[in-house]
Amino acid sequence: MTESPGPRKNDHQNIDDDGSQVTTIRLPQHAPAADPNRSSPVAQRMVRADGGNIIAFTFAAGQSMPEHQAAHPIIVQCLSGYLDFTVEGRTVPMEPGVVLHLTARVPHDVVCPVNVTEDSVLMLTMLTGETVGEER
Repeated sequence: MTESPGPRKNDHQNIDDDGSQVTTIRLPQHAPAADPNRSSPVAQRMVRADGGNIIAFTFAAGQSMPEHQAAHPIIVQCLSGYLDFTVEGRTVPMEPGVVLHLTARVPHDVVCPVNVTEDSVLMLTMLTGETVGEER
């Protein structure tokens, strides 16, 4: 996975309100641009926060992420376009609004079919359970 440069200025809004911190991101508008010259999607971490990380993946038609596993539980959601998400031998068609939860270390892969006519954005929320700045 290659990460694109960090979010542009003003992509995130941090609001201190009664002692809590809120981070606002605008997806898919601020997801990284797809690079059709690559075999894999462009990825960008959008948020690193207490309890988890949010990563945006932008796929061009024909791009894929071969089978892999996440060290933590994850939630994935298709924000635009169309993707085939395969887990445990079952392919789930993902279009905007489809959300999946996977426990840690479940093998899965993601493919953007060659006939898809628009870039596809997948939002991954990695549920790390960690506190930002916490020593390990």
